[in-house]
Amino acid sequence: MAKAIQLKAQPRTGAGTVEAKKARKAGLVPAVIYGRHLGKPQNLQLDAKELKAALGKTTGEHVLVDLEITGGDKTLALIQDVQHQPLSRAILHLDFHALRADEKMHTTVPVVVFGEASGVKNSGGILEQLLRSIEVSCLPKDLPDSIVVDVTPLEIGNAVHIKDLPLPAGVTALGNPETSVLHIAAPAVEEVAAPAAEGAAAKEPEVIKEKKPEAGAEAAAGDKGKDAKPAAKK
Repeated sequence: MAKAIQLKAQPRTGAGTVEAKKARKAGLVPAVIYGRHLGKPQNLQLDAKELKAALGKTTGEHVLVDLEITGGDKTLALIQDVQHQPLSRAILHLDFHALRADEKMHTTVPVVVFGEASGVKNSGGILEQLLRSIEVSCLPKDLPDSIVVDVTPLEIGNAVHIKDLPLPAGVTALGNPETSVLHIAAPAVEEVAAPAAEGAAAKEPEVIKEKKPEAGAEAAAGDKGKDAKPAAKK
């Protein structure tokens, strides 16, 4: 089961875009925590370096957190949403969902492939993973880090659906059970151009030669030249 990571946060008094930019310039990440048993949402801020280091040890970003808020008690929470800067991928904002230990939660869990499929190894097939994560429902204590699928016995044409996933006790997969998570496709076939028929002679490019005048035409041209009189001098 997933182990909650430890994070520290401070209350954030300011709100809005301007205040969020100020926090980021100071090396902090703006955040908010909400939950039915908390009342109204609370604005927070976390140290950007500490947050990056903590998330770097996990398989995903939707993880359980023991969140220690300055001036308050620790709160069990789920990182519900992470906003990134498009180019640098720096974390811009976090949403925490406060949890109760006895209350079921909904979140996504990564699907991890293990082994080399027989259809890939022995028949040149292609493993195509259609879903990288699935949505699940469970108590916080039952949340897995990931769902591992052993693809070793799979042959070409075999597929793994949501209903086939090896889920831990207490975890229910949401979504259509018949949805394919991955399958082993047949190898791509390259089309080869048909060879030329045996014995067929290669055609050479046609050369167009200058047409010679006929003998009679040459003689007439010569006589005409002889009969021609030079122009009279003035």
